[in-house]
Amino acid sequence: MVKCEAKALVQCGGKGTRLRPITYYLQKTMIPIGYSQKPLLEYVVRLLRFHDLKDIAFLVNYKTEQIENYFSDGAKFDVKIRYIPDSKSIKGTGGSVLNAYKKGVFDETDTLLVYYGDILTNMKLKDLIATHKRKGAMATVALASGFEVRVGLADMDEEGRIRGFIEKPKLEKPVSIGILVFEGAAFNYAQELAKERRTLDLMGDIIPHLIKKDKPVYGVVSDAFWYDIGSTEAYEKLDKKKVKDAMAFLFSKTRSLV
Repeated sequence: MVKCEAKALVQCGGKGTRLRPITYYLQKTMIPIGYSQKPLLEYVVRLLRFHDLKDIAFLVNYKTEQIENYFSDGAKFDVKIRYIPDSKSIKGTGGSVLNAYKKGVFDETDTLLVYYGDILTNMKLKDLIATHKRKGAMATVALASGFEVRVGLADMDEEGRIRGFIEKPKLEKPVSIGILVFEGAAFNYAQELAKERRTLDLMGDIIPHLIKKDKPVYGVVSDAFWYDIGSTEAYEKLDKKKVKDAMAFLFSKTRSLV
């Protein structure tokens, strides 16, 4: 069996304001999912383990105790879990990963898989990492095509008169699904940005900075099941049967690692 040879960092620190009032009581990664009502984060951990990503760091802040009480050191899931509190000096998804870099969770020789904690997917993470390494990428962004916009788009003429609406159109261009692979050295460049700002976003700041520096940044389009559970509306519309069909392999006693 080929090893992934990568570390996993899971974004677990956000307050989940778009999931209120649920997140007044629960950390957003701990909301119950599917028929089994397992926490969303358990699906993430099981997927990481399935793809042999056993060295995991949770980047935490809001309601950390709920996560730590449930997962502890990760032993019951056959992984190793560390908890890295977010920095108070630099915010955002990029800031939390840079903070982990400064704390020695990974170094510039490591390959990292960064997973946004409100994403549910059955993506073949090992294949994503293999593509990243094969291309010699500094960063690789997981993408999906055919994303369905959850609101209607207005068709307007030049004077602003509405001709009609396109309900829930599908975008032609692929969208980011909240999973990225980085070489640790990318965060040397992230430190350049940190000198001049208090918030760093992975997609909004660090990826564009790497492209500007002419570093190899690639995208991988996947047709895997994925769902962004980032809002109350999205959570309420999540189809439990789809979850069961797409994710049951993670809970099968007879499953084998890929």
